[in-house]
Formats: sequence, structure tokens, C-alpha cells
Amino acid sequence: MKKGIVRIIESLVERQSVGVLATYDELFPYCSLVAFAVTGELRKLVFATMRDTRKYANMKTRPHVSMLIDSRTNRAEDFNDAIAVTAIGTASEPNSAERSSFAAVLLAKHPSLRDFLADPDCAVICIDVEKFVLVAHFKEVTEYVPE
Repeated sequence: MKKGIVRIIESLVERQSVGVLATYDELFPYCSLVAFAVTGELRKLVFATMRDTRKYANMKTRPHVSMLIDSRTNRAEDFNDAIAVTAIGTASEPNSAERSSFAAVLLAKHPSLRDFLADPDCAVICIDVEKFVLVAHFKEVTEYVPE
């Protein structure tokens, strides 16, 4: 069972390019589309953002975040066939020594981000994943905690 869940999550996060990042400020949640990549063994999600954004400010003051990644195609079949996984964890900006390795993970999946990542105001963000919540058929919910 566990290996099947891991394969489903791995397949989904490798196939999908963009996820919905949820942060929050003092009063409200805030969602952003972000290009992401995953490190081995599903322990970290990586994305980049400019430091002058609302999501960056939210993460600096409240680092607990979630990211929704799904397989929807905006067709009627999605009600039965779509799957969604929510990664729940803590966001942080790696130190300068680690930044290049995480940026390389992101560039391997998104080579078009090269100029964006080269901007000195661009932050690479890592989400240390505490757990994934997988939902299939809009009602089958399974949790997976990376080891």
C-alpha cells in the first residue's frame, strides 16, 4: 500500500510543472501559482520567488505552508479520475552555500527559469515536507509521511 502511494505522489509531482502555494498573513490565506520541483525521496519541494512578493513576506513571518498539486484537465472526467496531493510543511530559504544545489534541482525541471534565478532579488525556497495528503475520486484520502 505505502509503495503504491509513494509511486502515485512521485508520478504526479514529476509530471506537473505548477502547484498552488498557500501562505497566510495575519488575517487571510493567500494562494500563488509557482513552478516547482521535488528533491529525491519526496522530502523537499523547491520553488523560486522574488523577495518583494506577498508570498515571500508571508513565509518569512509564518513559514508553515502547503502546496496543492493536481492532475485536473478541466474535463468532466476529472470528477472521477483527477487526483490531488497537498504537501504540508515548513518553508525556508537555504543559505548561500546550499542555494546553488536547490536552484539546480529547479532548473533541471524548468530550464526557462535560468534568468529569473540569476536575479539577485530572487529567493530559492525549500519546503521541508512533513506529510502529503493524497485525495482520489474526491473522497479517498490517504496520508504519507516521507521518511
